[in-house]
Amino acid sequence: MSTKEAYKEKIAAEIDLAQAKLAELKAQARNSAADARIKYDDQIDKLQQKVDATRGKLKELGEAGEDSWEQLKAGVEQSWDGLSSAVRDAAARFKK
Repeated sequence: MSTKEAYKEKIAAEIDLAQAKLAELKAQARNSAADARIKYDDQIDKLQQKVDATRGKLKELGEAGEDSWEQLKAGVEQSWDGLSSAVRDAAARFKK
């Protein structure tokens, strides 16, 4: 397996974990009071946008040639860092 493919699989697995956490947060939001649910739904929508953006970056990386994928790697990592941070922050807010 090439380095590119291994990296792609690693990030895809991390995105899947973030998507699972997002599903958990959605379930918590459904069980909350109406006014809290509105706030949670907004946060969940923003998280979903970050998941989608990170998947898009990963797709770009997957379509890149062996000589250019390294250049896209930084963008994928930045997108992933933003997503993982946002998921952690949202999970902490939902616990309050």
